[in-house]
Amino acid sequence: MRHFRERFHLPLGKDGKPLIYFAGNSLGLMPKAARKIVEQELDNWAELAVDAHHRAGTPWYSYHETFREPTARLIGAQPNEVICMNSLTVNLHLMLVTFYGPTKSRNKILAEEPAFPSDTYAIKSQIIHRRLDPKDALILARPRKGEFTVRTEEIVDLIERHRDRLAVVMIGAVNFFTGQLFDIEKITTVAQKHGIVVGFDLAHAIGNLPLALHAWNVDFAVWCSYKYLNAGPGAVAGAFVHERHATNTKLPRLAGWFGNDPNTRFRLHLEPEFIPVPSADGWQISNPPIFSMAPLRASLSIFDEAGGMEPLRAKSIKLTGYLQFLLEQAGSNRFSIITPREANERGCQLSILAHEHPKELFRKLQAAGIKCDFREPNVIRVAPTPLYNTFHEVWRFARILAEHR
Repeated sequence: MRHFRERFHLPLGKDGKPLIYFAGNSLGLMPKAARKIVEQELDNWAELAVDAHHRAGTPWYSYHETFREPTARLIGAQPNEVICMNSLTVNLHLMLVTFYGPTKSRNKILAEEPAFPSDTYAIKSQIIHRRLDPKDALILARPRKGEFTVRTEEIVDLIERHRDRLAVVMIGAVNFFTGQLFDIEKITTVAQKHGIVVGFDLAHAIGNLPLALHAWNVDFAVWCSYKYLNAGPGAVAGAFVHERHATNTKLPRLAGWFGNDPNTRFRLHLEPEFIPVPSADGWQISNPPIFSMAPLRASLSIFDEAGGMEPLRAKSIKLTGYLQFLLEQAGSNRFSIITPREANERGCQLSILAHEHPKELFRKLQAAGIKCDFREPNVIRVAPTPLYNTFHEVWRFARILAEHR
């Protein structure tokens, strides 16, 4: 896998040498091929203008269709279950409009604590829009006292205890703060046994580890593509809608013209009734945002060339496992790892809790040419990604961290 590193632009430090870039869980590096693809679309705009919708090498009108199959491969879906559109939180709102249909007896949503704030804002606002109170309608699965991660059995227990009142379970597949990977299949199975809809935020999961959303029977999922998918800041996001829902044109949704039947789409005012496309496309509101989609083509082609998630995951387990080994060998009482130790309970990321002077430690890492991130109040997140990080970088990072006094 080491040759894929050469396919990305590596940020340089003041010494002119590449930084140790362990921040792919916030923003993935830029594929070198992205520039040419974006410039091609700029040229199409300049030379073809409106005609680029149909005459460009990759026509703008159907641009989103080129992402179906490669994205479906990454999340274990069928192509008709996937649509790349909008941003993650917008897509979450669209999914909740459809799948959160509270009744008098069944109106609660279960989420994890801490969830990424934008997910929490979206969930609470959807509850409020139904004239309900989040204090009553939102149930949170929290870590036990003295722990940092939420045990799967805690989530299962909450589902069982509130089974007759839960409408939706909405979980971040990989927790942004701790790096914990939840048992997607088990949570889905337990919830659906009681008629509860299950959705996942894949922001830290897609491009990080193998997924099988169709086989696991997940109802819906949303994700961004600027982290492990390396599509750039503000890049187009995506949504998964299981086939049994995607083909159901009776489901309520927020409608827009690109979710409408393409056979009548351009009859415009002559066909005023909305007829949803019987696929995930039926949730697409607007035409494809070409310039925020184009870089994703470069990244998805690299994932396909690498053979998909299985070989990348194999390297990732070794890379992150090596980092864990080195940090544990250091035996420092100044920091500890709060991410689960077992490889099947995490992805690339390790979250390191600093017991003293956390911001000072973070600044020292920055000064040493390490790019990672800090999360209040005292957690440093590092994510060695298999496409462009090396075992030597892991060793260097661990050595610098262990030498901190």
